[in-house]
Amino acid sequence: MKKNKNRLTTFVVLFSSATAIIHIANKIIAASASLKEMLDSNRRNYYKWRFGEIFYTKKGSGSPVLLIHDMLPGACGYEWNRIEEELAMEHTVYTIDLLGCGRSEKPGVTYTNFVYVQVICDFIRNVIGEKTDVITSGFSGSFAVMACRNEKNLFNRLILVNPPAPGNLTQMPSRKDRLLKYFLEIPVFGTLVYHIIVSRVNTSDFFIENMVFDPFHMDQNLLDAYYEAAHRGGCQAKAAYASKASRFMNINILPALKSIDNSIFIIEGEAENNGAAVVDSYRSINPSVESVTIPHTRHLPHMEDPEKFLEQIGIFL
Repeated sequence: MKKNKNRLTTFVVLFSSATAIIHIANKIIAASASLKEMLDSNRRNYYKWRFGEIFYTKKGSGSPVLLIHDMLPGACGYEWNRIEEELAMEHTVYTIDLLGCGRSEKPGVTYTNFVYVQVICDFIRNVIGEKTDVITSGFSGSFAVMACRNEKNLFNRLILVNPPAPGNLTQMPSRKDRLLKYFLEIPVFGTLVYHIIVSRVNTSDFFIENMVFDPFHMDQNLLDAYYEAAHRGGCQAKAAYASKASRFMNINILPALKSIDNSIFIIEGEAENNGAAVVDSYRSINPSVESVTIPHTRHLPHMEDPEKFLEQIGIFL
């Protein structure tokens, strides 16, 4: 009996020590990720939303344009930095960090499509205050489509950059997905797993394999910004990723695509995975959807070829 008690005591001591060491390591990783200070938040505006403060910038004058980043780990408004100034010469440009991303607050909630639909609608209504053209990147295109369906009077034209395949968005969270979310949200150990997923090496590999057309000319500053944004907020930085990875952000956008009559323009990177098939799927649902392909780009054409991207934006707007 005494021997078993000693073993249990030893296990508890070792487990507690390991937990403390991992907790300290998590703190160091999160702090060191911001050493380069790629995400400037000195000239900041914050919209006080119901679940937390939303970071945004405002530049230029003219008809309003709202830029919404992708939902990849580390994505934030920084991904628009190559087109903001030029676009602001003719428009009032609002660039937002969505809740749970970048410089915005990162509450430990379940992030769903509906949460972001509400963020976008409330931001346009309360901050911009007039009908707005919206440009989205990647997964956030689904938020804009649903938001436009819900409150059409807030939206003018939609420009979707490499949006997600509508068919993939119909996949709802399974029991396995719910377990994944639960595991990632475990304090200390779930945070460690998240830090491994968004490590500098894994982030670099992900960019090379999925994000850029020419990996030999990859923008190191963009990589650093993603790495920093993925760690801002400490242990809460993983919350949005946990929800997306477990499909809680998915929603069937097919009825919305069919019903809205706003102008929709898709910009596709030439080397985007299944890009042509995705565009065809949008057109099969809504034949009025227009599209253009920017050569020698992949998932971020606005970063890889901002001149051609702005040229197409200018034509559409």
